[in-house]
Amino acid sequence: MEPLEAPQAEAAGTWIGSIDTNCGTIEVELFGDEAPATVASFGHLAEAGYWADSPCHRLTTQGIFVLQCGDPTGTGRGAPGYTFGIENAPEDGKYPPGTLAMARSQDPNSNGGQFFIVYQDTELPIEGGGYSIFGRVTNGMDIVDRVAEQGVDGGGADGTPAAPISILSVEVTQEKATE
Repeated sequence: MEPLEAPQAEAAGTWIGSIDTNCGTIEVELFGDEAPATVASFGHLAEAGYWADSPCHRLTTQGIFVLQCGDPTGTGRGAPGYTFGIENAPEDGKYPPGTLAMARSQDPNSNGGQFFIVYQDTELPIEGGGYSIFGRVTNGMDIVDRVAEQGVDGGGADGTPAAPISILSVEVTQEKATE
């Protein structure tokens, strides 16, 4: 895939996302006011079809409890061709179930296309800035829970999910303000 340009504008307000997977649809609410660059990027990548046919490549079942997705190569090394910094990271490092947050490397400015869904209370390091929370799952956590229950392929605590899950498409729309 050709590298993409970063979105030109930031998002504001509440956005609704639909992550269609081979296991069902995961619906999310996106926090444009708290994470405007992250939500803008998520919407931008969704519109570009960046995640079409993209496997969720990482499940962790010990210490931290997340399903990581968003790399079309399925290797954990894929990126959209641009990066951005951390927004809306919790000061206490606590990420409750249903949290939608950006995955990144040690570099605090390495957010790109990879994200994770928390399926059990998780505490992540706050050194280096934490991880951008940009939304929450509103429907479909049962899908993530079913994948998590199957564990990691080969039985470890961190690796490819034993129950394959792939993103087929992602759609993002702005929620209309109520009058």
